[in-house]
Amino acid sequence: MTRTPPTKTVTRRSFAAGAGAAGLLAATAPLDFARAQSGPLKVGVLLPRSGAQAGIGQDCQRGVELAPAIVKELGLPELAIVNADTETNVEVARARAEKLINDGAQLLVGAFDSGQTSAIAQVAEQKGIPFVINIAAAPPITEQGYKFVFRNFPTAPMILSDAFTNQKELFDATGVAPKSVVFMHANDTFGTSMQQGISAVMPRFNMPYKIVEQIAYDPTARDLSVEVAKAKATGAEALLMVSRLNDAILITRELVKQRWSPMAVLSMGPGWYEDQYLKTLGKLSDGPMSFVPWYDPHKKLAQQLEAALAKAYPGINLNTNHVFTFEALLVAADAYKRARSSDPKALADAIRTTNITDNVSIGPGIQFNDKGQNDKLKNAAIQNRGGKLLTIAPKTASNAKPELPMSPYDRRG
Repeated sequence: MTRTPPTKTVTRRSFAAGAGAAGLLAATAPLDFARAQSGPLKVGVLLPRSGAQAGIGQDCQRGVELAPAIVKELGLPELAIVNADTETNVEVARARAEKLINDGAQLLVGAFDSGQTSAIAQVAEQKGIPFVINIAAAPPITEQGYKFVFRNFPTAPMILSDAFTNQKELFDATGVAPKSVVFMHANDTFGTSMQQGISAVMPRFNMPYKIVEQIAYDPTARDLSVEVAKAKATGAEALLMVSRLNDAILITRELVKQRWSPMAVLSMGPGWYEDQYLKTLGKLSDGPMSFVPWYDPHKKLAQQLEAALAKAYPGINLNTNHVFTFEALLVAADAYKRARSSDPKALADAIRTTNITDNVSIGPGIQFNDKGQNDKLKNAAIQNRGGKLLTIAPKTASNAKPELPMSPYDRRG
């Protein structure tokens, strides 16, 4: 006897299960289908576009503006960028981050300054929204056990280690090295982190010089004549610096005014390589060496970014601000492509497995460890010469030879 199969009744539960399965299939559909549903990834970019760090924040913004076209050329998904001004203020940075998230930002990028970045990181972690740091070096940011915070920028100890390595390479190459230095540093979060790191890192490198004095100062000060006079009085042969933009200009003017030409200015932070520094001081800007996160001029994507900058902003030198802001957005677009979703957890998981080898900065590429830190980054030594920024170390990424000692200020015409 043949049995007739029973008719299957569709219940509320079975309908829901079927809908769930359909949703799962949709979530694993090709990227184009997922994008058709969700559209561009909404990225909130926080930078100090006003206040004491406005010049640097506005320079970072150039990296933001260059990103969309290059991201498209690389075949990555579109980003809908929403800009916010932190006003160089920690509390404003926190408030703006919260507003961006409340307004629908699915990922955050920023914020150059370590103090402001720390505040944003707290908000992002509390809200469960991925945060990709463009520039900020204070070590504690990626030591909190955060699950949604990622940094493609070296920590202060990483910057110091590479700075001492590259300094020794240059001293060996030129046969010239100072025997004594004054360490002058901004007393902000970054400067203090670098000051604390020096005592831990420097002894490992057997440097040819000794630090004869440490001088902390307010980077927003309008007069640094006393600090420069104190540094000059030590008789040190060179300056070891951790600065910002405005104070780097002030210090240089004081060096000229007080007729002190150190053998070298060895900067381990921003300020001395900024275009505004070069343009404001002209010939007086030549000579300082900056030991900082940089780009490899031999990499294809670095050349592409440099060409895009030259076209959009003629006369502007490619620098750290553009490179690492661009790479933060590159990380976001790459993660969105692989996650196939704007879900925060899916994005964070995708960022965690980032492996971008075709990048701009020096080193093997962009990957993150279990703390959300790219610990494979390498830094460069660059020197200001004739309004240009020349890479002088490491040798594998260099495009010029170092000039040491620095030409005295009173002989520059």
